[in-house]
Order: sequence, then C-alpha cells, then structure tokens
Amino acid sequence: MYKKVFYLITTVFLSLKVHAQDPSFKNYTQVIGGSPQVYDMVAIPGGEFTMGSPATEKGRRPDEGPQHKVKIEPFWMGKHEVIWDIYDLYAFKNMEKEMAARHPDPEKSVLKTDASTRPSPPYVDMSFGMGRSGYPAINMTQYAAILFCKWLYEKTGIFYRLPTEAEWEYACRAGSKTAYSFGNDASKIDEYAWYRKNSDASYKKIGQKKPNAWGLYDMHGNVMEWTLDQYIPDYYAKHPAGQTYAPVTELYPTAVRGGSWDDEPTDLRSAARTASKPEWKILDPQLPKSEWWMTSASFVGFRIVRPLKVPSKAEIDAYYSPKLIEDY
Repeated sequence: MYKKVFYLITTVFLSLKVHAQDPSFKNYTQVIGGSPQVYDMVAIPGGEFTMGSPATEKGRRPDEGPQHKVKIEPFWMGKHEVIWDIYDLYAFKNMEKEMAARHPDPEKSVLKTDASTRPSPPYVDMSFGMGRSGYPAINMTQYAAILFCKWLYEKTGIFYRLPTEAEWEYACRAGSKTAYSFGNDASKIDEYAWYRKNSDASYKKIGQKKPNAWGLYDMHGNVMEWTLDQYIPDYYAKHPAGQTYAPVTELYPTAVRGGSWDDEPTDLRSAARTASKPEWKILDPQLPKSEWWMTSASFVGFRIVRPLKVPSKAEIDAYYSPKLIEDY
C-alpha cells in the first residue's frame, strides 16, 4: 500500500513538473500575417497570489479590498500595449489589403479576415496628434478591443482575448506584494512609468521605461488598459465561488487597469482599479454615439492575453460576443 501511494504521489509530482516545463510554454512573437507587424508575447507562469491591497497601503481605495487569494492558470500576455501600427490593420480594411499586396503570399491572411467586423471610420484622428507609429492605440471601446481579439483569432487561428482583472493584476505584480511591481517607493516611478508629472501631457511610444520582473512594459502608466470585467466596487467582498471574472452585463462601468500618462502615481499602483465612464464619449457628435470609439479617452488602450489552456469553441464564441453590442 505504501509503495502504491508513493507511486501515485511521484506520478502526480512528475506530471506537474512536466507541465511546468512544457517546452511550448515560452515567450514567442506573433506574426501579423500580410504585414510587417509582429506582437511579442510573454509567458506568465500560473500560481496563486493575493489580489487587492492592504488597508495600510498609501492611496488605497475601498474597491481594492478585501484582499483575497486567487489562483491563476498559465497564460501569455502582450509584452507591450497594442500599437496603432497593428490596430490600424484591423480598423481599416484597405490598409490591411495594401500591406498584404506587398506580402509574398498576399491572399493567405486577408481572405481569412475579409469579412471581419471592423470599426466604423473615426470622424477625427484618434491619436489627436500625439503620435501614431510605435504609440499605443487609444480611444477604442472595450467592445472594439474584444472584436480586435476576434479579428486576430480569425487571422492567426490562435485564441486571444482581453485579460481578466485578476490576470492583469497578477501579471503586473510579477510576484511582488508591494504597491508597485518595483516596490513601495513611489519616488522610483519615473524609471518605470509615464504619468502626469513626466509625460508632458501626452502618451509615449511603448517600451521606453523599465519592464517589471516578468518583462512586461508600461504596466504602470502610459495608457490604462481594458480588462474583460464589469467594474463592481464591492466585487471582492461578494466574489462568487468559482467565478474567474465579472462578466459584463451593463454598458458602464467596466474595469480598466494600470493608470495613465494623465494620472497621479497612486492611480498606477498594481491594485488600483478604474471604472469606465459615459463621459469618455462626450466629444462624440454622433447620435447614437459610436460603439467603437471613445473620443474623450485618449488615456485608454489595451494589451491582450492567450491562455495556455485553449477554451472550447462555445467558450471562444462567448468571449467574442458581448451581450451589450447594441448598447455600445
């Protein structure tokens, strides 16, 4: 009996070890077919972490508690925020076709995504003159960011989505338990982030500051980043057992993370949460207002994730089919 139990324990341990050392689970570069663009993905190991902030943390808000343990499955996350160079391929079909025409196999990717749902043309330059090539894409709705992930899935055959709030905070912390991924000392933030004091009132090209311990850039500042979650102030207190994120059931608010070039250091903390607002569309002259663009949200962008465990076809369809499409 002892030998049998020992054998089972050893087998489980070895299987876990093999999974942890899965050679396919490593950093990689996603080629955006039909264009010269690529997107770097960082392998984020699974684990358990304490989500939220302690009552003693400077700048802490009530919606960051109570702290609670969350188990995270392994996933890949974008090394950087999605930039205009890539987002424009999705947003403007003609641009994708023009890029593909210069590609050795131009039809390979375009045919797969020619029928993709695309954003309506913006009535102004959504970068507002702050910079485009190499800069994070901004001013899109959460819905638009989700449909970008669907477009990329149709183009590559690989499932991508927005991160959950829990995945985002876990990746931002990179194993840390402090206010920021680099510690509690906010005086060091200039080394890692663009924020109100050092941004000169605009966003910046990606990757110019130091990355966190897991090699992710601009997790603090530059632009806030969409997550999959509905923003619920007391969600941590009534978090349903087994639920990995708060599905969106109302148009506002949804959860945004990381703080931006227009925020104070306290808003850039790993646990800090931001709720989206209808006012982010206030400059949109259209009636009804665009479901694709948030003309007053030049501080909001996104990065994407890819779970190691591939969801079922039904789960993928659910991720890409927000219930409130008609309300955007």
